[in-house]
Amino acid sequence: MQDTIREAKAQLRREVRADLNRMSPEERSAASAVARDRLREQSAWQSAKSVLFFAPLPGELDIWPLLQPGVEEGKGICLPRFDEERNHYIACQVGNGTSHVKTGRFGIREAADSCEELSLNRLDLILVPGVAFDARGRRLGRGKGFYDQMLAAARGLTCGVAFDQQIVREIPVEAHDVHVNCILTPSRWFEV
Repeated sequence: MQDTIREAKAQLRREVRADLNRMSPEERSAASAVARDRLREQSAWQSAKSVLFFAPLPGELDIWPLLQPGVEEGKGICLPRFDEERNHYIACQVGNGTSHVKTGRFGIREAADSCEELSLNRLDLILVPGVAFDARGRRLGRGKGFYDQMLAAARGLTCGVAFDQQIVREIPVEAHDVHVNCILTPSRWFEV
């Protein structure tokens, strides 16, 4: 049963990535800008005192340009940082998107070592990347389970961030998979 679910997830990852590869860099940039504007309009963003961002990988919806404005609005802006000793990600508060950021273990931008850890249960809004999401809040990640570990400890509103092409009919799930509370795409914001 587990092997069948893993195979279905791998197939879905291939299909969604193929769809995303058909988007031009200009289409990705324009869609990301629309999604950032949509996020700023949401009461979840406006009322959040602390927000966990993620550093988008190439091909992912780019929310990064909201990081510095969030700091300037007085929000506690956090980024994940991989903690080698605990073998999982922690949330760390950053003061800006340049000097408080480093390249982490997996080649992804993350909070610098000098940034203070913030308990995951103190975050108001957690922005979550994924390969795909469905309308029930199920998330398909990259397959390592690191975000599921982090989300399991979080208490704030969890928001999947994706292009419209990443919303699929159904995501196969395993017991450890954690759902999100809402999803942001360029065309909509919906709670699940």
